[in-house]
Amino acid sequence: MRLSLYITILFCLFNALTARAQKWLPGSFTDNKGNTETGFVRIDPPGKAPVKTEAFIEFRENEKMNPIKLSAGELRSVKAGIDSFLVAYAPGNQNWNGKELDFVKVVLDEDIKLYLGKGSRGGGFGITPGLSGGFGAGSGTYGGVGGGVGIALGGRGGKSKTMYYFGANTAEMQPVSPANFNDIMSDIMIDEPEVVEQIRMNKYNLGNIEKLIEYYNKSKASRQQ
Repeated sequence: MRLSLYITILFCLFNALTARAQKWLPGSFTDNKGNTETGFVRIDPPGKAPVKTEAFIEFRENEKMNPIKLSAGELRSVKAGIDSFLVAYAPGNQNWNGKELDFVKVVLDEDIKLYLGKGSRGGGFGITPGLSGGFGAGSGTYGGVGGGVGIALGGRGGKSKTMYYFGANTAEMQPVSPANFNDIMSDIMIDEPEVVEQIRMNKYNLGNIEKLIEYYNKSKASRQQ
C-alpha cells in the first residue's frame, strides 16, 4: 500500500515538473555577437533540434508570434524566469547525450561559480533533481569523480541525470563529487563562515546540496540587509 502511494506521488510530481519545464517563461537571450532579445523563452522544447549536435531553445517576442528555434551554437546565454543559463561544452571526456553544446544553469554566481547541467547520460538540460544517483569520470585540482543526480524529463526526454559543476567560467568547469564536495563548496561559500563550518562538519553532501544552497543564500541575504 505504501509503495503504491509512493509511486503515485512520484508520478504526479514528475508530471508537474515536466509541465513546468515546457512552459513559456518571460526571458531573453544574448546571441554570440552580443545582441540581446527580450520576449518569452521555452528552455526544454519538444521536437527536432535545428543542429543535431547542439541543444536548443524556443523564443518568441510575444504570445502571438510563431516561435523560432535557436541552437546553442548561436547563443551565449539565456534567461528564463528567474533562472540564467550559459552555453557550455561538456567538460573533460564527458558526453552530453551526443550534444557538443548544451546549457548549464548558473546556480551560484560567485568567484568560483556553481553550475547545474546534464551528466554523462540523458536527455534535455532539466533542472530538477530526482532520487537516483550516478557517477562519471572527473579530474583536476580537486580530484575525485563526478557525481550526478537522476531525473526524468519531458521535451527531449528520456531518463537523464544532472550534475553540479564548478569553475570560474564554463570553459573551466569540473564536476562536483563526493570526494571534492567539502573543499569545493567551502571555497565557493567562503564569504559565509558559519555555512563553511557546517560543511566542514559534514552536515551537507551531494544528496542534500539543494538545502546547502538554500542555507547559503539565506545567510548571505540576511547579512546584506
